[in-house]
Amino acid sequence: MKHFICVPFILATLALAACTQSVPPSPVVKPTAQVDPATAVRAIRAAGAGLDSAVQVHPLRDPAIDGILKKAHDAEAAKDFAAATESAHKALQLAPDAPDILQYLAELETARGDWQQADQLAMKSFALGPKIGSLCARNWQTVVEARTALGDTATVAQAQQRVKECRVPPRLRM
Repeated sequence: MKHFICVPFILATLALAACTQSVPPSPVVKPTAQVDPATAVRAIRAAGAGLDSAVQVHPLRDPAIDGILKKAHDAEAAKDFAAATESAHKALQLAPDAPDILQYLAELETARGDWQQADQLAMKSFALGPKIGSLCARNWQTVVEARTALGDTATVAQAQQRVKECRVPPRLRM
């Protein structure tokens, strides 16, 4: 009698195992448009130029972070994007929620042509950072450049509008 109970249980288990499939990994999106990474970085930085207000609030942070970021900027100037990215990641370990460091990393990933990573870092920076001004404009211009490279025209148009929304005119003072 025990053999008859075990056989249906084993058959049911095998049937369920046959029905389950492993989930295939999500497809990697390949760039569809030819976008020059250096030109994209210049466009990102130009989008934020001249948008800083007279009043900016920056949290105090460890001076070591500024030293590490200087190393990253020096490496970037020497076109050593791998070393620049490594240094920027070290700075991010010391200040994990720093939107300016996240955006700088997004720009380095743009320079390296890693459009998906650049897009993700820019969006995280935007979520943690100010919703207006220079950093905001750089965040959304990064999305514009990354999505252009990835061929996502619908998101490009939305992101271009968001870049414009980062520009808030000064209040009229009398």
